[in-house]
Amino acid sequence: MSTTTIPALVINLARSADRLAFQQAQLEALGIPMQRMAATSTEELDEKRYESLANGWERKLRPAEVACFLSHQAAWQHVADTGQAWLILEDDALLSREVPGLLEHLATHPGQADLVTLETRSRKKLIGKQAYPAGSRFSLHRLYQDRTGAAAYVLYPSGARKLLQKAQTHAPGLADAFISSHYALNAWQVVPAAAIQLDQCENYGLPLANPFVSAITPAGSKRPEALALSRKIGFKIRRIVSQARMAWRHLLVGAGADRIDVTIREEDFL
Repeated sequence: MSTTTIPALVINLARSADRLAFQQAQLEALGIPMQRMAATSTEELDEKRYESLANGWERKLRPAEVACFLSHQAAWQHVADTGQAWLILEDDALLSREVPGLLEHLATHPGQADLVTLETRSRKKLIGKQAYPAGSRFSLHRLYQDRTGAAAYVLYPSGARKLLQKAQTHAPGLADAFISSHYALNAWQVVPAAAIQLDQCENYGLPLANPFVSAITPAGSKRPEALALSRKIGFKIRRIVSQARMAWRHLLVGAGADRIDVTIREEDFL
């Protein structure tokens, strides 16, 4: 493949050597250069810091969710500092074999994009009706509203700066929700999707087992409770505001967008 490409930045906990090995093997097979970024662990969050970061979203965040947000924030900083686009990957992201050609196209035809998401995750997205070719196997559509998933996205320095600016004035949230609610981002969706997380293989008809246990929502984990009534009221108000913003967003883009399930091309993953 061409040497003109976008490298991968893999967010990985030190204890998750098996996940790192999976990504190293996958990316080597695809010919995509990679760099590991150490993920923030919950052990790095003392109680005071956790409480200062966990209560500003639509519900109280789990410690692992705060750590995940901080890990993505560090990745945004890396993109801004290096001044180049990176494919940001969580370490359980499964990529289409066609991703190298897609990255070559995105490297040589960046346009005005801030962010391009490769992923789909079993929830509908609001995307522009107009399709723009992205190599021979994909098209790009404006992404007006995503709902879930931050496991595989190309981030350009312009997008990194916008996310970092938002992080200076807004409390952490779920990483995917924080990104998708930043409507100043010029965000795009790859169609068909070129990545899923391993826990989504069954949902998309792929006969691949997920060998990993979620580090964010392990089985049996409970959502933390707010320590004060005022916190609970704040959560509810923010949920209402968020729903209103999404409804208004839908109205603004109007007839130029569709709310659809973005699918994958199964044979590209087998």
